[in-house]
Amino acid sequence: MFGMTKGRWVMVAVLGLALCSPASTTESERKVLSKVKPAYPALAREINISGTVKIEAVITANGTVKAVRPLGGHPLLILSATDALRKWRYAPGPETTVIVEFQFSRGD
Repeated sequence: MFGMTKGRWVMVAVLGLALCSPASTTESERKVLSKVKPAYPALAREINISGTVKIEAVITANGTVKAVRPLGGHPLLILSATDALRKWRYAPGPETTVIVEFQFSRGD
């Protein structure tokens, strides 16, 4: 189409998506007003599962969590982490995407 190869179309599409994506920030760049600590799942505790869960969250202008998407972590820990993050409240500001990491260890 229009003299462009399939590879160039893919590259143009990827660049277009990257330019349209919301800016990604870390947790510290948008002030957290209240946090809820995730519960350590009983089954994970029983079988000695620990580790880090990484979650991407979209924060609305009024500071509530609009959407969450797990980026990594043990499946037994992800649900607890996403449930807790949905209850966090941030300072008002433009809609933002943040990355939050939760650490789960046997001592929790």
